Amino acid sequence: MSNSSSVETVSTGADKAKLAGAGLLVVAAVAAYYLLGQQALWLRVLALLGLLVAGVALFFTSEPGKALIAYGRDSVREVKKVVWPTRKEATQMTLYVFAFVVVMALFLWLTDKTLEWVLYDLILGWKH
Repeated sequence: MSNSSSVETVSTGADKAKLAGAGLLVVAAVAAYYLLGQQALWLRVLALLGLLVAGVALFFTSEPGKALIAYGRDSVREVKKVVWPTRKEATQMTLYVFAFVVVMALFLWLTDKTLEWVLYDLILGWKH
């Protein structure tokens, strides 16, 4: 019983151009930073940040960028629906987990020592 839904990705030429332009702006930002190596640091950083911001802004105007923004908004909306545990509930659950770990560690240690005793002392007759 599978619910097969096909996801159709439509990428227009304009979107491809926007994505290519955004990528070029990011590459240009890094290149500008190093090409302006003889200039003051503030100018290099300003060029880097300016071109990076332009590249990110161009990306967010494309369909994948808009889809990313929509995904972020949907994620925030879903997180707001979560019912978070109270401090008391979180503390109790943490203590339950610690208690379970201790009990499980003791059980595994006891099992290991029992098997060691059975195999080495009873079956093989080796004494430590």
